Amino acid sequence: MYNVKKLTKDLYWVGANDRRIALFESVYPVPTGVSYNSYLLLDEKTVLLDTVDKSVNHQFMENVEHVLAGKPLDYLVINHMEPDHCAEIPTIIAKYPNIKIVCNLKIQTMIKQFFDFEMPEDRYIIVKEGDTLNTGKHTLTFVFAPMVHWPEVMVTYDTTDKILFSADAFGAFGAIDGNIFADEVDYDLRYMDEARRYYTNIVGKYGPQVQALLKKAAGLEINMICPLHGYVWRKDIAKFIEKYDKWSSYTPEINSVLIAYASVYGGTQNAAEILAGKLSELEVKDIKMYDVSTVHPSYIVADAFKYSHIVFASTTYNNGIFVNMENLLHDIVAHNLQNRKIAIIENGSWAPVAGKLMKSLVEQLKNTEIFESNLCFKSALKADKYTELENLATEIVKSMKGE
Repeated sequence: MYNVKKLTKDLYWVGANDRRIALFESVYPVPTGVSYNSYLLLDEKTVLLDTVDKSVNHQFMENVEHVLAGKPLDYLVINHMEPDHCAEIPTIIAKYPNIKIVCNLKIQTMIKQFFDFEMPEDRYIIVKEGDTLNTGKHTLTFVFAPMVHWPEVMVTYDTTDKILFSADAFGAFGAIDGNIFADEVDYDLRYMDEARRYYTNIVGKYGPQVQALLKKAAGLEINMICPLHGYVWRKDIAKFIEKYDKWSSYTPEINSVLIAYASVYGGTQNAAEILAGKLSELEVKDIKMYDVSTVHPSYIVADAFKYSHIVFASTTYNNGIFVNMENLLHDIVAHNLQNRKIAIIENGSWAPVAGKLMKSLVEQLKNTEIFESNLCFKSALKADKYTELENLATEIVKSMKGE
């Protein structure tokens, strides 16, 4: 049975939720599932904007058929060729054989890479930056967004209703719980963290490209944003765009401290706990701590984008960095984090080397300051090192105050 949501007089959400998926892209935990959004515009010509993942094929096709109610489907606009959005292109073409595909040249190339169906060239409408498609009352304009986060990506702007179909931009992890609009839920409480985790892990590496898209979007009047994952935005749009501006410019959201530690028998954890306590005594608010062995790195990467100051604390392991900490640091470097202040704590019972190796990794981060007074101790924290830990806390607080 169909499950559609009416967004405007002419526009419908025809996507579906996958609540059984465990790992998005086989990497990122999605404990509340994920939505695959597709949109259907009813005008003199009908337009489907993107499809969905193969896992929700049945629901999607029921939704499309219900909204069309026997009408032909004239156009399929493809903004992004990632399989969670393009998997049902062959199904749509088989169901609606007279459809025309609206895409750019790179998307057309990828279609032929992914699929084997035959499509006459005159059934492709190949668009360039700024091209338009009139469907009757509505005019769609196509804006290229390369590397947000694939090279073929474009977004579509309905100049009539001022709606931005934003591809993977402005999306979030999590299924849609009945409500479709972000203003119908407590988004800050329930979903903003998942929007940040989605952005930082999926798109975070490509900040300059997102900045370029934001500059293009700044010239558009936007009344609604329809992303390919998560809720639709029709209110407080400027607030969400401001979040994207911070994330894509690698600007911390809060002036506080994130502590990520790797500990085998508790010695390194104890040092991290004491440091957090000392920071609290110095009136630092909203400190966040993670054990890198029990928390998936995607959560820590997301908070690394949120916090201004980060402390990495690790035991030495196999004459190197503890494996989960090493993986986290490689992940953070791969996601292009910048503009942070970082302190390092190392432990090693006989040959501590983790600190030097951790420093060599975080030195790859642009515009990042590494505190000189990094702490090194062996096995367990002693009185002399306790004083050094207090001094480190003081130095971090001074840095937070701009001293």
